[in-house]
Amino acid sequence: MNIHEYQAKSLLKEYGVPVPRGGVAFTPEEALSVAGELGGPVWVVKSQIHAGGRGAGRFRDDPSGKGGVRVVRSLEAVGEAASAMLGRVLVTKQTGPAGKEVKRVYIEEGCAIARELYLSLLVDRGTSRVTVIASTEGGMEIEEVARRTPEKIVTVAIDPVTGLSGYHGRKVAFALGLSGKQVGAAVKLLGGLYRAFTELDAAIVEINPLVVTEAGELLALDAKLGFDDNALFRHPSIEALRDESEEDPKELEAGRHELNYIALDGNIGCMVNGAGLAMATMDIIKLYGGSPANFLDVGGGATRERVTAAFKLILSDANVEGILVNIFGGIMRCDVIAEGVVAAAREVSLHVPLVVRLEGTNVELGKKILSESGLPILSADDLADAAEKIVKAVKEAA
Repeated sequence: MNIHEYQAKSLLKEYGVPVPRGGVAFTPEEALSVAGELGGPVWVVKSQIHAGGRGAGRFRDDPSGKGGVRVVRSLEAVGEAASAMLGRVLVTKQTGPAGKEVKRVYIEEGCAIARELYLSLLVDRGTSRVTVIASTEGGMEIEEVARRTPEKIVTVAIDPVTGLSGYHGRKVAFALGLSGKQVGAAVKLLGGLYRAFTELDAAIVEINPLVVTEAGELLALDAKLGFDDNALFRHPSIEALRDESEEDPKELEAGRHELNYIALDGNIGCMVNGAGLAMATMDIIKLYGGSPANFLDVGGGATRERVTAAFKLILSDANVEGILVNIFGGIMRCDVIAEGVVAAAREVSLHVPLVVRLEGTNVELGKKILSESGLPILSADDLADAAEKIVKAVKEAA
């Protein structure tokens, strides 16, 4: 789960991370009020969407061509910038061409920047440790830095037994070219980020840029926080920060039915039980010349109602031109899957080819339910047969 920049900064501030003063606004009038309370002479008006690259992004219907982050020097300009952002669609590299509508802006006090740095924490799956990533190339996407100048990226893995120590902080500070009092400030700042990461069950904490001001102080000028969905039950206050308007409606609907769903850009919908089997199903669809429209794992204990919801979810994607159901019944019974598929197909008036491959518990009963349904369902003997049939059926129907 991701949250907005202003929410991330509010949380990090509680852990002693220095951030500029600011406030969120949902209207131009609120933006003026926040700016007035902060005082001038410089303010930054920032679009709040769940995507990076806001400053370099462009509003779809704004002829000025200005981005989603603007530095202004008058209260009047604050109102104008907020008006130019709110209610408009901001398109960045991370949003794709669809963009995201800006529904709130963050008004922040300006600061005099001397240097821009990069600092983040995430879990490195290779070492299974929380890892600090730092670079002197702040303000840029870290992927671009890794591609162009990988030598400017420093990584420090934290042993979970000992945790973060002053040594780690000093190593990062020196790698960033900090000196004097800045080293101690960096150690304290990194300590706050590490505590926030571990105590809040974060998936990523990213400060880009972390700036050194002309006065020599460190300041988190931007902040991104993402959380492990599986740990949200421990943090109701974090879950309350969720902005569902920033998330894929289909993925939200899947979550309500305890389905694991991720939308893709293909045209063959997949319904599978088990994440590994789902990945194999998508791979074999590609092998036979097709393209998966989604990852969808109904889980091992799915009910008829959940299967019906999964089927409807797949068909809600206008790009879906065919569906492959691939079930290996262990805990999951094949007859339950068959009943759900038949019920959903009848409810939504199935209009695309459907191939079903069943194997395992109650497989013969499941196949009987499908064959006696009177629906145009193609049965497959194995996974390869299923993939070949659905790809062929989609091409013939095109």
